[in-house]
Amino acid sequence: MSTPALKQALRKIRWRILPFVALMFAMAIIDRSNIGFAKHAFQADTGLSNAAFALGAGIFFIGYAVFEVPSNLMLHKIGARVWLSRIMVTWGLVSAAMMFAHDETSFYILRFLLGVAEAGLSPGVVLYLTYWFPQNQRGSAYGIYYFGVPLSLMIGGPVSGWLLESSQFGLTGWQWMFVTEGLAASVIGVVAFFYLNDRPRDAKWLNIEEKAAIEQALDAEQRQKANQGPSSWRAALINPAVLYFTLIYFTIQVSVYGVLFYLPTRIAELLGTGIGLHVGALTSIPWMATVCMLYAVTRHADRKGQQTRYAAWMLALAALGMVGSTLSASLPLVILAFCLAASGFITVQPLFWTLPTRLLSGAAAASGIAVIGALGNLGGFLAPTVKTFVEQHFDNPHAGMYFLAGTALLGALMLLRSSRASSGPAPQGVPAPSR
Repeated sequence: MSTPALKQALRKIRWRILPFVALMFAMAIIDRSNIGFAKHAFQADTGLSNAAFALGAGIFFIGYAVFEVPSNLMLHKIGARVWLSRIMVTWGLVSAAMMFAHDETSFYILRFLLGVAEAGLSPGVVLYLTYWFPQNQRGSAYGIYYFGVPLSLMIGGPVSGWLLESSQFGLTGWQWMFVTEGLAASVIGVVAFFYLNDRPRDAKWLNIEEKAAIEQALDAEQRQKANQGPSSWRAALINPAVLYFTLIYFTIQVSVYGVLFYLPTRIAELLGTGIGLHVGALTSIPWMATVCMLYAVTRHADRKGQQTRYAAWMLALAALGMVGSTLSASLPLVILAFCLAASGFITVQPLFWTLPTRLLSGAAAASGIAVIGALGNLGGFLAPTVKTFVEQHFDNPHAGMYFLAGTALLGALMLLRSSRASSGPAPQGVPAPSR
């Protein structure tokens, strides 16, 4: 049965860990997506074509994918405190170095290095939270972690727009944006080294009874997993369920990044202006809606134990919003459509991550989660390029968005078929998320 010590431990863990990892994720999203805000000014100064820009925006995910598995295995081996701090410090420095991009080659190299430096952050945190939260708490826990996405774009949009309109120390607006936002990530990485703990047993802010309660609940869950999933990191790499989850995550990432890079440009087109503070402020509206959706849906899915079904609904909602964004030239209606799309493709992700973590543990979890993240994130590499190609091929500015919506619907159907692959007995004696 659930105990007062377990409830108190989970409450402390939520307040101590989740806001900080959400902040880390927010900085990651700002530093990988601020190129979308810099697009016009950056292309004007460097002479990059739309095709070259799309390739450079997506090449981040090649470096990210190549180093994802070794990064997560290192985190499992040496601990999250050291490794997550290393990731943040190095990616912040590379992001700041984007100020030196001056042609296609330098742009491609720096975007690739940014992916290498950031590799392992998101799957690392997904793995890290399995060390602290039992299965039936993870949907809402991952939901709070994913607050970093809408919060970064609510705050990062206006801030990036403001920085683009500024110029300090002889730098252009886009150079100043990269330097400021990159160095901020490095500072947070240093703080992470002193703030995070690797496991509950290392947390001085939990008392002895609370440590024992949470470790007992997690140990019981690990014993249940031992007979269900792959037992080693090598076995996880070829496990059919892991590969199936990878395909689902690929469809999610195609929809996410196709829209993420498109949103500022679409709003600017409707306003007939450049991307600056005004556009940045308007792009924050869909992310405000996403915060509400994330909080409500993930907690409700945990209480009902129906994370798979809710994930499929959210991805279908994203597809509806993507199509809706093409059907009107009215700014309020387009923003409403983007609210549906953003809420759907962000909320689906924390719900999705409850599925592989239900099956995997130990080194198998480290490698399996990383494989899903690495190969699935290649969807982020392909999305901008494929979207541009489809629009050019069909000579239709909306064809690319229809393709992204179709991909999201495919992912929703795959989610509905995934429950058998990820099914397992629920852990006993763990309280459901409180209302």
